[in-house]
Amino acid sequence: MASIALNLKTFVGLRQASPENNPITALAKPSSTTTAARKQLRINAAKTSPKVTGRNLRVAVVGGGPAGGSAAETLAKGGIETFLIERKLDNCKPCGGAIPLCMVGEFDLPLDIIDRRVTKMKMISPSNVAVDIGQTLKPHEYIGMVRREVLDAFLRDRAATAGATLINGLFLKMEMPSSKTAPYRLHYTDYNAKTGVSGGKKTLEVDAVIGADGANSRIAKSINAGDYEYAIAFQERVKIPDEKMKYYEDLAEMYVGDDVSPDFYGWVFPKCDHVAVGTGTVSHKPDIKKFQLATRLRARDKIAGGKIIRVEAHPIPEHPRPRRLLDRAALVGDAAGYVTKCSGEGIYFAAKSGRMCAEAIVEGSENGKRMVEEGDLRKYLEKWDKTYWPTYKVLDVLQKLFYRSNPAREAFVEMCADEYVQKMTFDSYLYKKVAPGNPIEDLKLAVNTIGSLVRANALRREMDKLSV
Repeated sequence: MASIALNLKTFVGLRQASPENNPITALAKPSSTTTAARKQLRINAAKTSPKVTGRNLRVAVVGGGPAGGSAAETLAKGGIETFLIERKLDNCKPCGGAIPLCMVGEFDLPLDIIDRRVTKMKMISPSNVAVDIGQTLKPHEYIGMVRREVLDAFLRDRAATAGATLINGLFLKMEMPSSKTAPYRLHYTDYNAKTGVSGGKKTLEVDAVIGADGANSRIAKSINAGDYEYAIAFQERVKIPDEKMKYYEDLAEMYVGDDVSPDFYGWVFPKCDHVAVGTGTVSHKPDIKKFQLATRLRARDKIAGGKIIRVEAHPIPEHPRPRRLLDRAALVGDAAGYVTKCSGEGIYFAAKSGRMCAEAIVEGSENGKRMVEEGDLRKYLEKWDKTYWPTYKVLDVLQKLFYRSNPAREAFVEMCADEYVQKMTFDSYLYKKVAPGNPIEDLKLAVNTIGSLVRANALRREMDKLSV
């Protein structure tokens, strides 16, 4: 995987960029002059930034999901006067809800908010060949399954405990600052108990803004961050009989095939007392309900007798936005476009980006004592790109290779039966690090991958002949 990442062309989002304009390339191969200039900037930024007098630095976080909650907590603990604006405090985003093991420890999550500890997965091919995954997991390893309304509320409450002010409000628009030290003016509708159902119009002035307001981010629009391709995720929560729920006690299912999605996968993930059944697509959004029906049909024997208790739909970004930072306003999580291809994972990366961005503000402001500037927040982007860009690019390649046709998906499922593939995949997923490979096993994997793809292409050609 690491070798693939190193050989990939440089991109911003999915748009190829020239080396001189690409922040990743520039970071990877700095000239001596650039390196010296960057060090100069980092040494002098806090010294040249004016001190904030009579108060601490004031930052607004717009959006109360994992990105916003993590950012607000880090800011508040770092001495920043923090405001977290979120309208949907009972938000139930249509999300599979899978989190890696490392997130539990890294974000100090209590075990009682984790509904299920998945240690077994079934990958099911277009022809319904099922491959069992999870045999390489150690006894203490698992994939956590959470409900977003539970996780998000926990992170927001912890931010409030750390000192952040939670505002139950609908963010409307942002006025840009008139100078390097002038405030941002945020307009929102406040829905606290005193203003009633209709809410009251209010304005908040802050020194910096973190946009954690999802795929339809209004902060992104305010800084002209640009558009991106997005998928539609559709999910139904299904209450199934207790005897059938036992089957999903520690097991999740993933279905691939043109019937469930032409460019993604369908899933059945276990929750506390029900299962989440869903799918997504980028290329065929109007057909999302048809794909959802197909996912239910593929799993029908295992969810028979179930009752749909909730229906959810939401856009999910397919690649990072062209711009993620302008002056003292930065984007994190879905607002920035941090959802991986192939797996569609976003929770961990949302929380991590929120924390990284907040840490950059805390450091640049000397714990809220000085004004921050774009150079301080850019450190967050540089660190993020250096750490996670290879992961995004590898998964992008895998999706293009194996999700393009049913024969390719059959090859993908066939590969998943290999223990070495499972070990490398789980190690990378659970700990968010590119797992070091065994050269001999890597060579075998390369040969097997080529063989699977050759068989897939041969099968596709035969299928094309039959369809003529």
